[in-house]
This record gives sequence, structure tokens and C-alpha cells, in this order.
Amino acid sequence: MCVHVLKHVRVVLIVSIALLLPAELLAGNPRPGVQVPYSSSPTVAVGQAHMEDVDKQGDIDVFLKGPNGIPLDGSAVVTLTKMDGVFVDQKSAKGGYARFNGIRATEYRIQVLAPRYEAATKQFELQERSLAKITVEMTPLSAEDAASSISFYALAPKTQREIGKALEELRANKPNDARKHLDAAFKGAPKSAEIQYLYGVYSSQVKEPVQAHAYWMKTLELDPQHLSALLAVAQDLIHENKPADAMPYLTRAVEADASVWRTHAFLAEALVLQHQNDEAVKEAERAIQLGHERAAVTQPILARALAARGDRDQATKIMQAYVDAHPTDAVAVKDLETLKKAGEVPSDAAAMEAMDKDAAALPVAAKWLPPDVDEKVPPVESGAACAVDDVVKNAGKQLMELVSDVDRFAATESLVHESIGRSGLASYPEKRKFAYVVSIQEVQRGYLNVEEYRNGSGGTSADFPDGVATNGLPALVLIFHPYNAINFEMTCEGLARWNGGLAWQVHFKQRTDKPNTIKRYRIGADGPSYPVALKGRAWISADNYQIVRLETDLVAPVPQIKLVADHTAIEYGPVRFPKSNVNMWLPQSAEVYYDWKGKRIHRRHSFSEYMLFGVEDKQKITVPKVDEAPADAAASQVPKEKP
Repeated sequence: MCVHVLKHVRVVLIVSIALLLPAELLAGNPRPGVQVPYSSSPTVAVGQAHMEDVDKQGDIDVFLKGPNGIPLDGSAVVTLTKMDGVFVDQKSAKGGYARFNGIRATEYRIQVLAPRYEAATKQFELQERSLAKITVEMTPLSAEDAASSISFYALAPKTQREIGKALEELRANKPNDARKHLDAAFKGAPKSAEIQYLYGVYSSQVKEPVQAHAYWMKTLELDPQHLSALLAVAQDLIHENKPADAMPYLTRAVEADASVWRTHAFLAEALVLQHQNDEAVKEAERAIQLGHERAAVTQPILARALAARGDRDQATKIMQAYVDAHPTDAVAVKDLETLKKAGEVPSDAAAMEAMDKDAAALPVAAKWLPPDVDEKVPPVESGAACAVDDVVKNAGKQLMELVSDVDRFAATESLVHESIGRSGLASYPEKRKFAYVVSIQEVQRGYLNVEEYRNGSGGTSADFPDGVATNGLPALVLIFHPYNAINFEMTCEGLARWNGGLAWQVHFKQRTDKPNTIKRYRIGADGPSYPVALKGRAWISADNYQIVRLETDLVAPVPQIKLVADHTAIEYGPVRFPKSNVNMWLPQSAEVYYDWKGKRIHRRHSFSEYMLFGVEDKQKITVPKVDEAPADAAASQVPKEKP
């Protein structure tokens, strides 16, 4: 691999580290839903500003509870912000308790950040001349997440700010300006793995690769599971044509986080160099599934692997799709001509050069919102006739069977929430876990009712980060139910390869002359709702006509409610219920992106531990065995703003 790609990917890795930090540390301006560990110096000014309005003030007691309801042990930073994200005050909790005095009466959000615990938020209203008592239950992090949290948030606030400034300079490709902030941070935390990693990024930018490698190895001594350092070291070894030496680092990277597309892209590259082409194809396809358009640079690697194992026709299609999307890439055009004319495998150097050119065109902060479904039609097999009416009809039969056989199903739902800043960088992720129940019923002929419950209730917006609930995931697939399919324009684009199998690729769009019954945005629990017209694409298994993946976008923005974008992608898989001898296709993972009322949000949902409530015997609950689900997250949602 040439040096140009090395520089690009390391810049991408800078962004991945920034995901561990609140974006406001980089910009110096708090935003809703993000914990900003600033010092509490503004407190005096805030208190003085309110002294003349004592009658309109109140006090706030915050109680932090750990496991088993006992007061949180250890330190915690409690930040008080207005609902629009304006910073008000910040306290360090002691013994699970913090007090805010002389606060103007209005609605607020409490944000809590503590080592070894998930970030937590809670919204409330402070009345005039009152004492609000707020209890926040803290959820322990997993061991891996706890290590990442501790490595940064255990640092002193001053050190955190220096790291944030260094990141800002590195993203701007100003390594000399970044160095002074790194040196200041190092004085405060000489044993920090994050600082060592960023020293490596600095060394790479000033063209000192040997020193960069040494810093990254030091990072791994301090934190053996540091994902960005693992990928940086592996990439160095691949560049040096030592793919076998890179494999242990890539294996550790998969163990650290199997959902990162770059890891699978590097694995594919290393495997191609070792002539393990079948495995390389799997890893390259996985990278593209996880990264979508961001992983386009993996397509030449996939083409090389396919051609090397003899699938030259498929390799040509992949390279053709890449060239169509990157027509100015002269190296890729030449490789395509080679494949077409001579059936030869593109050389390693040529393929790497194609990746370099495309990588250089990508911005430092990747576009946060995936491409609209109409920006590009994914490639399909040539010569495969597709009868759209038959495909949609057979998919509808599967959904009719689901509705008739199932009254309710339950699962454990895991949620990861990120707020996206103006730069495209994500905030520190917040996590939730719910006991999730879905009820699907035909309330009368032609009308289906879908209800969702989380933790025994309707899953109010207060249960979700940023006060916006994600509902509607199970309902989206019902676009293909016969009751709803007539409301959409359906077009079969052909037969596509999907996750090792074949699937009919169907585009759909809400008809203007038909009712919109699938998705609405509701303002508040009892407020007005607004129908949202959808378009999208579904992949329907050619073997059994089950929907294996579904993506949706808005037909058009909805200015009445300031809804700019809403992108959803859901992956479905078989769930086997042995006692009932039932195999059902249910959501395995979901990914949600929306830009609504100025909030840019990315959420990942995953579902496990399914239980089935049958229509004929609702009292019998069968614990299922879940077939291995894709690790990629995908999405669908009907946000609700807290009233």
C-alpha cells in the first residue's frame, strides 16, 4: 500500500478516537445530550445573574444510584443544561449526591458522567421556590467500554481540554500546532493510552513513520484493546508486505469491535496478499455491508479477490460499479479494462493506487448521514428476470402468516445513541437496554395495529436520550403486507447478492393518490401527528421471499415540523422457536439517522433473546434460539418529542 492511503486511513482513525470525546471539547460550546466535563467556573456568573429574581428560583438535589439502589460510589460529573443545550452549571457529586442552588424555574436536563458507568440523562421541570429531588439510576458499563471510559474521563479536566484541542489541530492537518497541546496533556497524564496514540498520529502527519509505529506499540502496551492503534499497526505491516504479521492485530481488532468496517477491509486486504481469496471475499463483503458508501474503497479489493478465485464476471461487475461511481479514477478505469479484455487480476499496486485516490477524496469527518436510497442503485445480476407483482405478492404472504400466527413477541433491545455535531463527529455514546414487547393485531378487516412496550410501558420519550423516542421499527416491514403494498409504487430492480445468498431488490415509494398509513411524527404524547411519506428499497430472499433488509428515506422533507432527513435500515434474520416448531423472520438489528428540529441523531438498535406469544395460546411463552445475526446495525423510527 502506498503512503497516501496510509495517511488517509490514519486521518480516519483520528476521527474514530474523537468519537470517544464530547464534541464540545473540540469546539468549546455545549450541545444537548452530550456530557461536557468542563470546570464549574461559570457557576459564579450564573448565580449572580439570578440574584435579583429569587422568587423565580428553586434548588435541585441530585441523587445518583448504583446497582441495587445504593448511592453511587466514586466520582461523577453532574451537568445542568437547559432543554436547548445551554450550559447552566456543573457539580462534582460526592457520595452519590450533588446540589444546585438558586436556579431559575424552567425545564432542564441533568447529565451524569461517571467512570465505569453509562452516560445518563434525565429531564425535569423546576418550579418556582421549590426543591426538586432528582434520582438518576446509573447502569454499569461492560468491561471493555468501562476501560475506554476510564482511560479518558479519569483524566483531569485540563488534560481533557488539551486533548480536545490537539484533536482539533490534527483534524485540520496542523501537526505542529497539535504538538504543544499533546505535550501539555502528556504532562498531566504520562500513562494515557489515548495521548500515546495521538502522538503516533502526529508523527505520521510529520512523516516520521518509525516513530509513529513506536507510539502505537506503546499505546497497545497501555491498552491492548485500543482499536485505532491495532488498525494502525496492522496497516503498517500490510504496507510493508507482512500480511501474516498483521493478522494477530486484526484479530484483536475484531474482538474489540466487530462492527467497524475498516477492520474487515484490512482483513480482506491481508487475506488477498496471502492468497486466501474465499475468506478475503467474505471480509470485503462484510466491510461493504457495514460501511456502505464509506467502504467504497473496499470494492477494488473485493474485485481482486473474486478475480483471483476465478469469478472474473462478478469481479468485472464490482469494478464496473466502482468506476461508475468514481469515473475520474484513472487507475480503476485501467483495471476494469484489463479485466474486460484479458481477464487478468489487477495488480496489487494498481488496486492499492485506486484505493488511495478514492481515499484522498474523502473528507476528514465522514458524512454522517448515509446516501439517500435514490442516489445510487446497488448492482444486480445481469439477465435475471424479475416479476415485481409475484415478488411482492409472495413477500406479502409471509407477512400475512406472521400476523396470523403471532399475537405478540418479546425481545431484549439494546440501544446505542449518538448526537452528531455540525462537524459530523459523534458525541460520547449513550446506551440503554429495554425489555421490549411488540403486539401486532388485525383490529378489523384491512387495518393492522402495531403497539410497542418497553420496560412494561409504552416507551415514553423520557426513557430515551435527547427526549426523543424511537418507535415504529416493527411496522416498517408491513409496507409489503397486502393491505399496505397497494399504497406504494413498486419496482423490481433485479436479483442481487446479499449476505452469501440471492435476494430480489425492490424499490418502493409512497403513492400520492393513496393514503399514508405507515409512519407519522407525533409532537408530544397527545399532540398533533404528521404523516411522513416514505421511499426505500427492500431485499427479499429469492429462496423463501422473506425480507432480509429494508432501507427507507423521506420522499421529501417536512418543513412544518422541521424534519430534514430520516434514514432507516433494518436487517432481518430467522429466529427459531423450537417448542412451537416455528421459524420466523424478525428484526435482528436496526440503524436510525434523523435530522429533526436541529437535532442530528444516529442510533443503533439490536435485538436478542426473543420470546413468542402465540395467538392460540397466549399464556405459553417459548424461549427461542436466535440464529447468528449480522453485527451491522440498521434502522427505523417514529420519534416522539417529550411533551
